[in-house]
Amino acid sequence: MKRSPSRPENVHQATLLRLLRDGARSRAEIGDVVALSRAKLNAELERLIAMGLVEPAGLAASRGGRRSGMVRLSPQLRFAAIDIGATSVDVAVTDGELEILGHVAEPCDVRDGPVAVLDRALTLLGKLQDQGLFTTLHGTGVGVPGPVSFREGVPVAPPIMPGWDRYPVREAISQELGCPAVVDNDVNLMAVGELHAGLARQVEDFLLVKIGTGIGCGIVAGGQIYRGVSGSAGDIGHIRVADQGPTCTCGNTGCLEAYFGGAALAAEAVRIAPRSPYLAERLAVAGELTARDVAAAASLGDGAAVRLVRDGGRQVGQVLASLVSFFNPGLVIIAGGVARIGHVLLAEIRSVVYRRSLPLATGNLPIVLSELGDTAGVIGGARLVSDHVFSAASSPRRDRGVPAGTEAP
Repeated sequence: MKRSPSRPENVHQATLLRLLRDGARSRAEIGDVVALSRAKLNAELERLIAMGLVEPAGLAASRGGRRSGMVRLSPQLRFAAIDIGATSVDVAVTDGELEILGHVAEPCDVRDGPVAVLDRALTLLGKLQDQGLFTTLHGTGVGVPGPVSFREGVPVAPPIMPGWDRYPVREAISQELGCPAVVDNDVNLMAVGELHAGLARQVEDFLLVKIGTGIGCGIVAGGQIYRGVSGSAGDIGHIRVADQGPTCTCGNTGCLEAYFGGAALAAEAVRIAPRSPYLAERLAVAGELTARDVAAAASLGDGAAVRLVRDGGRQVGQVLASLVSFFNPGLVIIAGGVARIGHVLLAEIRSVVYRRSLPLATGNLPIVLSELGDTAGVIGGARLVSDHVFSAASSPRRDRGVPAGTEAP
């Protein structure tokens, strides 16, 4: 693949690119929101046009005088996103405004290791290239289902990802695709996706709880992802909910994930199948059960499945209630494969949180299901890498080992 072109040369150009990511604007409109003289603004825009990052887009409607020229991001800009889950991989390509142009997914076991999994992701990306969606990529955002050192772009001791510890994911993807890359935890990507295009667009402080094979929480404070000192913030699946309980993948016992993660839910479904006609039939036909089977049984009113969902929702709600009292978010979004169980699960989580959290924290707190579904991660990946690319190449934070632009969101 062709190597991507240059990045903005200064903070003014970076600001303009991020502004235009939300759509075409007139020069007059841009002048209203940026602290630049007209001459400086026009000079920076002309430089971005010369660099191929921005292009003229006709004339705006008159505001009482001479019509202002419109500008927009180049339609040739392309970002890729690779969202690796425990049991699947999603790949998408977007334009500069982060509209998804193509999105493909397939089952994939993260335990196959980084070489095999990344190779499959690149193969899927190649299929999108074969469809003519891009020739050059300007950046790629990657999500993985485990803790990540964001500064280094590597997973760190991920419990469900054998062989991935310290693997240079960012370096491997960047070299293979010839463009900048960023790597983050998959739940953080989903939170960024919600911040950009989902229910959290107007919310600066919120929690995104992903309930899938694992359970994690994306924390957005002041409009930015909070990752913690070492990148493990939000790993709520390993909060202990019982002193005695099943052994978790992390080696401890009684973790939330060991009670209600996808694997735990599937195992419990097998145990209760004799009391559930639907699950018993599915088990006899398929030889195994999944969280989707539990969701289907619960939606049909199957008593055993509904009790299983409510028990799990109660455990999640207890953990979330503590987080809500501590963090005081403006919104909580529930997402992930297990969350597709839907409103039976949501109702139980809401009930526990509203009952156990401080009234001041829950008085105006919406707890909702994600509306982005499988696209939250890839939208977030594209947004995250576009923040990196649409940043000044000489960011002062580079001196402290942080790649330019990766400090936001």
